[in-house]
Amino acid sequence: MPVYSMTGYASAQHSTANSSTENESKTVPSSHLGLEIRSVNSRFLDLTFKLPEELRQFEPALREILIARLKRGKVEVRAAIETSSHSTIAEPSPRLLQRLNAVQDNVKAWLPNASPLSVADVIRLSANDNVSARDWSEDILPLAEKTLTELLSARQREGARLATMLLDRINQLRGLVGQAGPLVPQLVIQQRQRFLDRWKEAMALTDGAILPEAAQDRALTEATAFAIRIDVAEEITRINSHLDEIERLITKGGDIGKRLDFLIQELHREANTMGSKSAALELTHISVDMKVLIEQMREQVQNLE
Repeated sequence: MPVYSMTGYASAQHSTANSSTENESKTVPSSHLGLEIRSVNSRFLDLTFKLPEELRQFEPALREILIARLKRGKVEVRAAIETSSHSTIAEPSPRLLQRLNAVQDNVKAWLPNASPLSVADVIRLSANDNVSARDWSEDILPLAEKTLTELLSARQREGARLATMLLDRINQLRGLVGQAGPLVPQLVIQQRQRFLDRWKEAMALTDGAILPEAAQDRALTEATAFAIRIDVAEEITRINSHLDEIERLITKGGDIGKRLDFLIQELHREANTMGSKSAALELTHISVDMKVLIEQMREQVQNLE
């Protein structure tokens, strides 16, 4: 399965040509329906609709379409209707004229000084009435499906880019782990030799003398305690395990964002522990480099669905 980002944008348009009704001698102006869907990252699926009044009734159906195909993200759906009546003037129907006349009489009963409706006002209200009366159910839902498909394609492309970046960071982390592994035994050997040298100096022994058994045992005990304190084998094992699981999830795809976010937190914890046990500048640098890469991964994982 592909990996999807929560970030994406898509838009689509649908136009209807001028038409005349059979029962009424009026021309319906052409309309342009535009729909756009944009999404950003979010912990859950958060849907927001900004629809004109003519399309408000379709919000539940649009919500069902989005819930069926999206898992996470802050998603905003915008729709707009534009009417093009420059080539044809919408002729008001007798029923509309009666309604306008009745409304005007009611208004003038309360506001005698109100201006009467002009011809331009009647034509404009007639055009709005035609647009409102249009049945958008055959247009809005297929257009939403088309726009959502384009949004998913955009989120898939972004998700593929993020997956490639994450796999690259995994390879870099594996390289750093490979560098850290051999450092600990080398440090133990060096520290053991330093302990032995110090005991020699303390007992004022010459280079050719034999170190007493008690002193040698004490030096070995100190070296063993030091080795235990700086041992990061357990952290290295867990880091490798987390990297294997992250790589497996990315390869599998699907809804993996939350699981990856948890694994990234665990990676960061192990890198911190490794840095706290560091007894050499090289190991400290490796720990810092690891945390930089892990932070880069964390920022991008939060965009995955």
